[in-house]
Amino acid sequence: MFSLAPSMKYYLYAYPTDMRRSFYTLSGMVTNLMGRNVQDGDVFIFINRLCTSMKILHMECGGLVIYHMKLESGSFTLPVFDESTNTFQTNWQDLMMMVRGVSADGKVKKKRWEKPSKRP
Repeated sequence: MFSLAPSMKYYLYAYPTDMRRSFYTLSGMVTNLMGRNVQDGDVFIFINRLCTSMKILHMECGGLVIYHMKLESGSFTLPVFDESTNTFQTNWQDLMMMVRGVSADGKVKKKRWEKPSKRP
């Protein structure tokens, strides 16, 4: 069940992440590198080096959940980070724009896979 909402706090990790990491290693990164507690109910976003894969870690009532998105074409556009921190607080709208490939100014749409149209 997809239960992310605009009212939640979203944190984007500032460095490339190995997408082979799973629940325990990602939650360890949240605690040790981002200085946050995964059990607070916040949403933590990790992107790989090529910006083609994203993992989202979130604590729900039943336990930890990972959402994983791998782009077939194109790449994610990341915000500019402050060098003094390992994390970037973002919001629901920015996450949705990143997933859909829309730039911050809304003018540029990055390439994304689209379902082929059916021919009659």
